[in-house]
Amino acid sequence: MYLDENARKGPDVMELDVLSTPGHLISLASRGFTRLSEARLKPLGFGVGHLPVLVALRDGQASTQRDLARFARTEQPPMAQMLARMERDGLIARTPDPADGRSSLITLTQAAQARLPDAIDTLLQGNREVLSGFTDAETAQLVDLLTRLIANLDRIASAEG
Repeated sequence: MYLDENARKGPDVMELDVLSTPGHLISLASRGFTRLSEARLKPLGFGVGHLPVLVALRDGQASTQRDLARFARTEQPPMAQMLARMERDGLIARTPDPADGRSSLITLTQAAQARLPDAIDTLLQGNREVLSGFTDAETAQLVDLLTRLIANLDRIASAEG
């Protein structure tokens, strides 16, 4: 019914409605967060794409590429490319996995570990800035809603995959 009503209003109204959908607005917000975070993380030698790996390895833990890809919710080829760049940039180190000679264990370098607290502070500051004017309850509600939305997306992707 909603689409039928908008179809009667003409293509311009339908186009505006599409640009007001949660999916489009979330996409815009995501791109904005990414631009802000990339600009602020670059001086520290990190990128937004590094975050899942940095978080997974932050406590000195070692992990495999497969486990990092699963943690980051990405496929192995893009993870392999990112890890190669991170190794080139001195952010990670690889050692042979004693349990599986075909894989390596990946850890953060001391340099990456030393810069990680500043990166986390930078990201948290950015979040505080973009949520300016939001109450704590609104922020908590937004996080809850986005978490549920992501769970729905994961469920749909699993059913279709």
